[in-house]
Amino acid sequence: MSKIFSKVPDTDWYKPRLAGTMFCVIGAFSLLLVRLFFLQVIEGEEYRRLSENNCIRLQSIKAPRGLIFDAKQRLLVDNRPAFNLTIVPKDARPVEKTIGRLSAYTQIPEEAFYKKLKGSRRRGAYKPVVLKPDISRDLLAVVEAHKFDLPGIAIEILPKRHYLYRYAAHLIGYLGEISAAELKSGQYPESQGGDSVGKFGIEKSGEGELRGKSGGRQVEVNARGQVVRVLKTVDAVPGCNIHMTIDHRLQVTAESLLAEQVGAVVAADAETGNILAMANSPTFDQNAFVTGMSHKDWNTLITDPYRPMENKVIQGEYPPASTYKIVTAIAGLEEGVIDENTTFFCPGYYRYGDRTFRCWRRSGHGSVNVAGALTVSCDVFFYQVGQRLGVDRLARYARACGLGKRTGIRLGHEGDGLIPTAAWKKKRVGVPWQRGETLSIAIGQGYNLATPLQMVMLTAAVANGGTLYRPHIIKKIVSAGGDIVLEAKPEAIGRLPASPETLRIVKKGLWQVVNGSRGTARLAKVDGVRISGKTGTAQVVSRKKNEDKQRKNVSRHLKPHAWFVAYGEKNGEQIAVTVIVEHGEHGSSAAAPIARDLIRAYFMADEEEHHAE
Repeated sequence: MSKIFSKVPDTDWYKPRLAGTMFCVIGAFSLLLVRLFFLQVIEGEEYRRLSENNCIRLQSIKAPRGLIFDAKQRLLVDNRPAFNLTIVPKDARPVEKTIGRLSAYTQIPEEAFYKKLKGSRRRGAYKPVVLKPDISRDLLAVVEAHKFDLPGIAIEILPKRHYLYRYAAHLIGYLGEISAAELKSGQYPESQGGDSVGKFGIEKSGEGELRGKSGGRQVEVNARGQVVRVLKTVDAVPGCNIHMTIDHRLQVTAESLLAEQVGAVVAADAETGNILAMANSPTFDQNAFVTGMSHKDWNTLITDPYRPMENKVIQGEYPPASTYKIVTAIAGLEEGVIDENTTFFCPGYYRYGDRTFRCWRRSGHGSVNVAGALTVSCDVFFYQVGQRLGVDRLARYARACGLGKRTGIRLGHEGDGLIPTAAWKKKRVGVPWQRGETLSIAIGQGYNLATPLQMVMLTAAVANGGTLYRPHIIKKIVSAGGDIVLEAKPEAIGRLPASPETLRIVKKGLWQVVNGSRGTARLAKVDGVRISGKTGTAQVVSRKKNEDKQRKNVSRHLKPHAWFVAYGEKNGEQIAVTVIVEHGEHGSSAAAPIARDLIRAYFMADEEEHHAE
């Protein structure tokens, strides 16, 4: 105590303590300077970016997808506004409180919102997350009324696809959310997670033209994430409009005619190759994909035994049955193994080696030439033509007729079909070709497979004098500004391997199929229209094992497929049609009437439009 109150400072006691205090102060200031240097110099740019991002945001403007019309300017697909309920997690703090209020206002369980947030954790904190897409106008009104209590919650307005009619679903296709694999593929350079892209049909194959180019806007937001000012806008460029080759009215007729069946119908302009109608049954509702399909509904679709998601016109591969006799007739005439007057006698069967090959008509057709054999669809005649040709010569003609390979139509997942050769069997099955197998091939059975699209293009070529066209489904593509980006022209890809004389003989036989007294498709006759065609009855494999059973006792799935290929001519116009009815049993009764009514509708519509003008 004496030292404290001493009048003379004790420097020995004071100096060490002062030095310690100064050391602490200098150390603290040094740490602050180091931290300041780190924040302003080393991390300064990043913090500046984060600060600006907190008040300046970039918002994407989705481009309206291009519209789709039919060949006669009828609108088939357009866009409608959709309202998405979104959240920006960084603006919604505390998120739990905001979600709780939102749930109370909208009566939507909190768990549903948290599920969406959980699935988007990898997105930036300032990126909006869609909590509920395409909300109703009532829900929109509720959210807008309470928006000041819901920081970070916003309504995003996007163009949504709208399919005006439930027709041509397999041809037009549908949209779906882009997958991770599609994002990585590089085929969608301007798309990001959550975007919709074409998944099927023309929506997929025309994605590049339909998509358009997204725009964006720079906006200033307040602390609650609400936009207070738009700083800059770059408008989106709408996608191009696609005008298809199909006639909507004919498409509706085709689907109506097929409604109670399982199968496919395709009609083409024989002079251009343009597809006029493409119907499948059963079908599906495209708008169900727009609004979001449940797993249960999706599983129901993909497990349906009648395959509603399959475009049977291009993906269905069937034995062409007796419609293939057109090819055998051309090959036989061109190779000189028969001529117009060559006749074979049909007693109802043909013995070859130790096997008996039966004709569909057990009592036989008697003596027939090639035109007559086409008329009555005599199997015995074509067994013998096929035997003289051999499988490889027959295959060469079939491929030249456009079978066994894709037509090149602008749709994905097109099937190849199959035209067998001796080498193909050796490679695929591992055993040599048996000459008896050629007899089955000659009447369109055995390993032969063809799609309805391949058969309609072959039929069109017979009708127009021999030109094989690539089937087109797009008539023209027009930009949003009205410029024509693409205008399709008929595209010849080959010619039938048939002289005019051979075609004359074949066409004579096909005309008699419909118009002759012994023709197998007399039900297909239409007054005022010159119709020719060929029926087919494609045995399914299981049926062969049961062919001795009474037909009335055969289960539906064991019955043959019914084919009919035809072309109609009137006033210089020609339409080619192919119909297949799965397990329809008889081409003459199940398929030919559908083709007849479609051809009649086509020419009647032309007359109605002519009168209207």
